[in-house]
Amino acid sequence: MNKRVALSWSGGKDSCLALDVLKGKGVDVVCLITTVPRELGRTFGHGEKMSLVKLQGKALNVPVEFIPCTFENYTSSFEAVLKKVKEDYCLDGIAFGDLYLDGHREWGEKVAEAANLEAVYPLWGKKEEALHALQTFIDSGYQATVIRIREDVLDETWLGKNLDLSFLEDIQKTEICPMGESGEYHTFVFDGPLFNKKIVLTQPEIISFETTKKLEFHQYELQEKEMIDG
Repeated sequence: MNKRVALSWSGGKDSCLALDVLKGKGVDVVCLITTVPRELGRTFGHGEKMSLVKLQGKALNVPVEFIPCTFENYTSSFEAVLKKVKEDYCLDGIAFGDLYLDGHREWGEKVAEAANLEAVYPLWGKKEEALHALQTFIDSGYQATVIRIREDVLDETWLGKNLDLSFLEDIQKTEICPMGESGEYHTFVFDGPLFNKKIVLTQPEIISFETTKKLEFHQYELQEKEMIDG
């Protein structure tokens, strides 16, 4: 029997690439898990609308489980809901899309252990391999756009850029991690090989926060994908 895992899902390139790798290895990704701090009413980290993450789940045909929490009880909330999700989906493990930050992995292993689950890191490697990881994502056929940037390292011209060969070239001219592993930029994946439908994003608006800027889409919908004759 294939291993059954939940995948910690941000909606961005890292978690999508992790999903692709897991599926390629025959792992059964039975649900996506996304945290939503009550202080934000949006996803943790990316600050994305829950409705957009739900669209990704529909497009991928994988159910999304939201974990309501507060910044103060983030870990305990995650552990409590994870235990319930484990029972609901008969999980063997939980997967994360982290690349190389030890602190992130230690946290993931801690919450997995609390739920008596295996912690799975399909993308784990060295910091020096981040550029290769970005190349892998671009070559994979998935489509993602930059939706959030840290203003101390990138300006707003990066918002709305799609992850393509031009992006790969431009990111190497900066000093940041090519994959934005420290939150330098965040992305939203809207199409790709595992997507049954494409997410069309329109009416963008740039919103400023204390240290970041975000690209907010006011209109979005699922669209049937064109069939390519083989």
